[in-house]
Amino acid sequence: MGGADVDSSDRDVWSRVRLALKADAGDHSFDAWLAPLVLLGCDGDTLRLAAPSAFAADWVTSNFSDLVRRHWAQHRPGLRRVVVLACAAGMGAVPAAASGGPAPVLPKVTPPGLAGQPLPVDARYSFENFIVGKSNELAYNAALAMAEPGAPGFNPLFLHGTTGLGKTHLMHAIGNAYLAHHPGARVAYLSAEKFMVEFMAALRAKDTISFKQRLRSVDLLMIDDVQFIAGKESTQEEFFHTMNEIIGAGKRLVITADRSPQNLEGIQERILSRMAWGLVADINPADYELRLNILHAKVAALSNRVAVPDDVIEFLARKITANVRELEGALNRVTAFALLVGKPISLEFTRETLADLLRAHEKKLTIDEIQRKVADYYGLKVADLLSERRAREVARPRQIAMYLAKKMTPRSLPEIGRRFGKRDHTTVMHAVKKVEQLRGEDREIDSDVATLTRLLDG
Repeated sequence: MGGADVDSSDRDVWSRVRLALKADAGDHSFDAWLAPLVLLGCDGDTLRLAAPSAFAADWVTSNFSDLVRRHWAQHRPGLRRVVVLACAAGMGAVPAAASGGPAPVLPKVTPPGLAGQPLPVDARYSFENFIVGKSNELAYNAALAMAEPGAPGFNPLFLHGTTGLGKTHLMHAIGNAYLAHHPGARVAYLSAEKFMVEFMAALRAKDTISFKQRLRSVDLLMIDDVQFIAGKESTQEEFFHTMNEIIGAGKRLVITADRSPQNLEGIQERILSRMAWGLVADINPADYELRLNILHAKVAALSNRVAVPDDVIEFLARKITANVRELEGALNRVTAFALLVGKPISLEFTRETLADLLRAHEKKLTIDEIQRKVADYYGLKVADLLSERRAREVARPRQIAMYLAKKMTPRSLPEIGRRFGKRDHTTVMHAVKKVEQLRGEDREIDSDVATLTRLLDG
């Protein structure tokens, strides 16, 4: 996991960061890009990692360096940049981006077999465990049709949508279902960048014939993320002829991209036209109902290893809206951390575990908003919360508002105290402790705090 000269404390942090990365990125992306990374060490504000190839180093730098930096900084604040270096076996390191200093010599890292067989279809992904909603219904039904026996009514199938919405899941589901109907069939799945890397390797080795034969002889060919061959003219030339061979032979072709054919830039017009001949189906971002159903399905698959309360599921469905992969990654991270530390999952535990992710999604909640919401909830005026009144019907809501301000905003205790009638920070500290105690003793107080938290989250 790390070089022999790496500090042991850095290795411990890297182990924890890897766990968080796997939860956030998902198994497929983690195994393909992040698992092969080798820790070289952290020098001041710079974390250095090794990737098995220049292509992998560039890809990790472009797509995952910010995520790596955020997770590392949780354990070691002050980290400003992540440098991913590339090496071939027995060669020195070459940085994927300028590192501002001499590149260290990497330990030997064996590059993955890019020139080998296409990635196999992943048996974990099926139509049965794909959750269907309005945003993906067309793509789901089209994928089902592409996997059915008999000649498909369209060819190719082009699926498009932004990252993390389920395109790759549907591709693997097509492959698995097709193999179930045709056990002896030849199915190939590979990403567009893998297609490009393997084709360039075949060119360098002057052995393009075996590359062509291997892909064009399959019964079902699936190419993921075709946008990555934009601007690569020689790769596009080969891709076009591969498409023609597959479709002309009556075999099946499935292609995905992050946008529709007409919006793909840097792709030859004849390729775009060919891709649009078949069925083009989009996958839109999941709405709240679909996000909720996806989370319930994921929780059910945990087989009671850890309990996830409904309010946590609803909270995640409301807050993590970017894509399904990030939503599932958030749930995986919460459940993994709960199992590791032996704590029950609660709304507060979830907030603490996903603090960095939530900061990227949340609107900036203010103390003023908290005061207004708490005052409305208890039938008071904001002025009552700021006053010197100590009657229980005012004092308790005031303490709850202080508690929520501490838990739901980044404001310091002294600042919160000033916003509540210029009170001392010790008053806020007492309020936080008192409400925490009451939540464990008084079901009504606990229910009030939970309801207010949901209202403020919304």
